[in-house]
Amino acid sequence: MKFLALVFLLSVAWLQGQTWQQTNIDDNTSGQRFDDVFFLNDNIGWAANGFFASVYKTIDGGTTWEEQLNEADLGGAFYFRNIEFLNENIGFVGTLNSLFLKTIDGGENWETVTNITPNPLAICGLDTSGETSVYGCGAFFGPAFIIKSTDAGVNWVHTDMSDYATALVEILFLDEQIGYTGGQNNNGACLLKTEDGGATWAEIYNSNVPGEYVWKLQALESNPDIIFGAVSSVAPHLGKLIKSNDSGSTWQNFDAPETDIQAVGFVSETKGWMGGHTTGFYETNDGGQTWTNTGIGNNLNRIFVLNSGLAYGCGTSIYKYSDGSLSINAFEVETMPAITISIVENPIKEVLDLNITFESSDNIVIEIYDIQGRFIEQLARDLIYFKQTKNYQFKVDNLSAGSYFLNVHTNTGRKTLKFLKQ
Repeated sequence: MKFLALVFLLSVAWLQGQTWQQTNIDDNTSGQRFDDVFFLNDNIGWAANGFFASVYKTIDGGTTWEEQLNEADLGGAFYFRNIEFLNENIGFVGTLNSLFLKTIDGGENWETVTNITPNPLAICGLDTSGETSVYGCGAFFGPAFIIKSTDAGVNWVHTDMSDYATALVEILFLDEQIGYTGGQNNNGACLLKTEDGGATWAEIYNSNVPGEYVWKLQALESNPDIIFGAVSSVAPHLGKLIKSNDSGSTWQNFDAPETDIQAVGFVSETKGWMGGHTTGFYETNDGGQTWTNTGIGNNLNRIFVLNSGLAYGCGTSIYKYSDGSLSINAFEVETMPAITISIVENPIKEVLDLNITFESSDNIVIEIYDIQGRFIEQLARDLIYFKQTKNYQFKVDNLSAGSYFLNVHTNTGRKTLKFLKQ
């Protein structure tokens, strides 16, 4: 699929004040999603492209970007999920392929972290606090774990979190003691809190809809007692914005703009944005009660807020929210599908027969939900090592006649197909 990137003129940007604009990072990524973006300050930041497993750096606030790393340098096919820096030199990249990377020179060179036992299958969330503390969590397909370093990534402690969650995808620490981690358990999307640096955890939120995830978290920059979360759901439900004004003791829920919602970012208690795999920036000015499509962006995964007037977002590009202007050229990119799914026969009788084409190595979870969106069963959890078309066959004679949703969750998102059981 091709799309023409919007051209933002300098005069328009100044007339409209603060606005989201697309940066010039996309030239070599064919519209594939940037899964993460991180900024140390107004000027210095990094972005990680997932499918192409590449890292880019900017030192001028996103006006220009330099590629620092790609999977060709690593000698394999990888999917980069997140990127985080402690300072201008020490940073980390988490992948979905049992690879964890560290740099000590600002991204010029990277080395594999090998001293975590057991070695994480995937790292879906990263965060830092203070000058030396680093945290990670995973994985969206399980198992649930947290890793922690208190010496800038020299040594690590691995904590099994299976007593609390089946999967973790996001981690956020306000300081060395108070932190949050989100994902899912058998009851639904779950959010956990620690007040002792991760020694103990308590569940402070659950959506009670199995299959949902707490996908992203944000503490308001001007008041960290105010926490926002994005809850990614399953068809036919909408996702949710969750909001706490008291550090997670109580929560409000609001419908999000789409089902597979992921990114969330607020610059005040009332003004913010959400987006996901099928949307760009949806804006609210009333704390999430209503949303307006800005028409900017696509396939959002994170919104990184630096202050009330400056934020960055990542999706099929890196986007910047400011009152300045970026010099953007119009260009076309061809978006490569990550997976394609076909049900061989629909309606089905006793066997659900699927063909799934993978464009690269991948992780996949296949699940069934009823027409009301209630979880029925997980059919498969599979690890894909190379580009291929793979056939899956599942006996479903235990299902009553009627309509169901097939939910397929991979590194690049969730896709839902409807099928009829005769």
